[in-house]
Amino acid sequence: MVRDPQAFLLDEPLSNLDAKLSASTRTEINKLHHKLETTFVYVTHDQVEAMTMADRIVVMKDGQIHQVGAPQELYERPVNVFVAGFIGTPQMNFLPAVILQEGEGYVVKMEETVIPLPEGAFRNEVLKKYQDKKVILGIRAEDVYEVEEAASPRILETTLEVRDHMGSEILAYLNYRQNKIIAKVASDLDGFLKTSQNFKASFKPAKIHLFDEESEASLKEM
Repeated sequence: MVRDPQAFLLDEPLSNLDAKLSASTRTEINKLHHKLETTFVYVTHDQVEAMTMADRIVVMKDGQIHQVGAPQELYERPVNVFVAGFIGTPQMNFLPAVILQEGEGYVVKMEETVIPLPEGAFRNEVLKKYQDKKVILGIRAEDVYEVEEAASPRILETTLEVRDHMGSEILAYLNYRQNKIIAKVASDLDGFLKTSQNFKASFKPAKIHLFDEESEASLKEM
C-alpha cells in the first residue's frame, strides 16, 4: 500500500481464520478496497467470500473460465450446471426431468409431477428443440416450499430425512425417489418438521433452471 501499486493480489487470505475472525476481516478488506479505489484480484474457494466481496466474479474449473459476471448475475443466471452448483449456499438442487408441450405452452415433468413453465422464462424455440427430451432441472433451496394440498400434479411427495437449524431458518433435507432436495423453511415451522415424515414439496415455476443433459449448458442462455 505504501508503494501505491495499480493492483493487489490476495491469494486466499482468510483461509486459516476462524469463522468470526474471517467475517470481520472480510469487512475490513472491503473497507480498504473502497478507500484505496484500487483493483483487488482475490483468489478464493469460498463462494461466500466471492459473493460478498466481489464486483465481478470469474468462476474457473481445471484452468478454464466458465462464467464472468456480477455476483447476483451468476446466482440468478448461471451458464451451466457447474456454476449453478458452485454459486449459492446450499448449492442448487438438481433433478432429472423431461420437457413436454401442453396446449400452447410447455411443462417440465418429473415422474408424475408436472410444473408449467411461465411464458417468457425460456425461449419457445429452445423449448421446442428440447420437447420430449431429458434435461436437468435446477431449483434453489429458497424456491422449494411445502404445500398443504392432499393431491396435486404439481406436488413432489418427499420424505424429510434431516433438519439443520440455521437460526432464522431451517434447511430441510428431503428424499425424492433417491434424489436429494434441500429446502429452506422458516424456523417457526420447526414443530411441524419431524424426520421421516412426508413433505409435500413444490417449486416456484419462475425460479426453475433447465440444463442440457449432456453439455450441462443452461437453456436460458441458448
